[in-house]
Amino acid sequence: MVATRRAMDHCCEAKSQELGQLREAQGRLLKIVLFINLGMFVIEFGAGFWSQSTALLADSLDMLGDALVYGFSLYVLHKSPKWRVSAAILKGAIIAAFGAGVLIEVVRRMLLDTLPRAEWMGSIGFLALAANALCLYLLTRHRNDDINMRSTWECSRNDIVANIGVLAAAGLVSFTQSKWPDILIGLIVALVFLRSAIFVLGRSVKEYRQIVYGSNMNPCTK
Repeated sequence: MVATRRAMDHCCEAKSQELGQLREAQGRLLKIVLFINLGMFVIEFGAGFWSQSTALLADSLDMLGDALVYGFSLYVLHKSPKWRVSAAILKGAIIAAFGAGVLIEVVRRMLLDTLPRAEWMGSIGFLALAANALCLYLLTRHRNDDINMRSTWECSRNDIVANIGVLAAAGLVSFTQSKWPDILIGLIVALVFLRSAIFVLGRSVKEYRQIVYGSNMNPCTK
């Protein structure tokens, strides 16, 4: 009985050391992508306001949402699995809120008779795509570490879709001299947000239940 207990303690100690090293690597990575997204939010929001682009504004809000997501991820990094899953649930709620916000902006732009500045949309959209591609590349290595990093990677992947949409909208606005491509891309971005929110929330709630009802069976998770 004593030998079994010692073996279990040794297992937990080894696992704790391994997880500690993993969390340090995750923390450094999350700080990098956090600052990238905060900087791009400021640039993109200003450009979206100036160019009257729904797609750019939607993408800037996505950047802000991701910065909040990375901040939450850092906060719960060294906490229990229950905390990390709870943070993932909160991330899903944030994604859903921004999706709803973009939908409201889409409706508002429909009522306005303004043509977005395609050249601003294209240049800033390309810069945002490069920034998000770098973030996604950095996060891919850790995407399967746990639900916290998986949901973070999910947010970053959505950014690539949104950026490509902005570039497509810029080209179509320039070609057609119409506001509707910009509005359509903004609507698509909002729907991508909402779809991702459903995925993150569904997976997070499922894992939360597994942790709550299965925590008593694994002494290393306490």
